[in-house]
Amino acid sequence: MRDQAESLRMYMLRSQGLIGKSIAVVSGKGGVGKSNFTTNFSNTLASHGKKVVIVDMDIGMGNIHILLGESARKSLKDYLQGDCSLQEVIFEGPNGLQYISGGTGMIGLMEWSEKMFNRLIEAFEVLQKSFDYIVFDMGAGATNWSLDLLVAVEDIIVISTTEPTSITDAYSMMKYIHFKDPDKKFYLLCNRTMDQEEGPDALRRLSHAMSRFLSKEVTVLGSLPEDPLVRQAVRKQVPFSILFPNAPITKTLRDITYRYMEDCIEEVHAPVQTNKFLSKLKSIFSKGRD
Repeated sequence: MRDQAESLRMYMLRSQGLIGKSIAVVSGKGGVGKSNFTTNFSNTLASHGKKVVIVDMDIGMGNIHILLGESARKSLKDYLQGDCSLQEVIFEGPNGLQYISGGTGMIGLMEWSEKMFNRLIEAFEVLQKSFDYIVFDMGAGATNWSLDLLVAVEDIIVISTTEPTSITDAYSMMKYIHFKDPDKKFYLLCNRTMDQEEGPDALRRLSHAMSRFLSKEVTVLGSLPEDPLVRQAVRKQVPFSILFPNAPITKTLRDITYRYMEDCIEEVHAPVQTNKFLSKLKSIFSKGRD
C-alpha cells in the first residue's frame, strides 16, 4: 500500500507539471562496472515505487538489456534513424523498471544528422514527462555529442575504482564538465574496492582535488566492494540486487541509493519553472556539430 501511495503521489506531481530528473552515470575509463551499477541503482529506485527508465547511450555497443536478461527487438539506434517510434524501443524489466537499449553489433561510429538530434530531443522531452528518473548509461570515453549531453543533464554520478588511472580519468571528466557548467552537481562512487579503507581514500583524493584545484564541492555516495556475487549475477543476467537481495553489497547499494534520493528529494519535488535539461540541449545542438 505504501508503494502504491508513493506511486500515486508521484503521478499527481508529474500531472501538475513536474518533470523527471535526468541523471548520467559516467566513468573516465571502461571496466569500472558502470553499467552494472546503473542497472542495480535504477532497479533499487524502481523497487521503491519510482518510475525509472534507463537510456543506454553506448549506441551500437550497449549491454543494459543483456545485464537485465532481456532481448530488445528495437534499440535507440533504430529510433534515431527513424525506423520505429519511441514507444517501440521502451521495454520493461524487473520491478517496473523500463529501459531503452543502445543496440549491439554496430560497426564504426554513427553519423549523427540534424534529424537524429531532433528525434533525440523529442524523445527526452517525452521521457521527462513520463518518468521520475531518466538514467543515462554513458559509454566509456568521450565524444563531442556525449560530452554535450553530460553538460545538459542535471546530475552526474561518477564511477571510479581505486586504480590511479581511473581516479585521474574521473577527475579529468569532471574538470571538463565543470568548466562547461560550474553549477553541475557531481556525485562520486568508488566501485570494486578490496577493503574498507581504499574506497574512502580514493574518494577523499578525488573530492580534495576538485575542492583544491576547481573550488568545487562534490557529494560522496560511498563505495561498493569487489564481490564474486556480482559476477554470478552477470553470468545469470539478473541484477545482483534482485538475485541476492540480502547480500551485504545489495544492502550497501540501498544505502547509496537512499543517500542520493535524500540529497535530491527537494529538487525532484519542487515546482519546475523551466526545463533546463532540454533548454541546454537545444542550445548546444543548434550551434551545429564539429
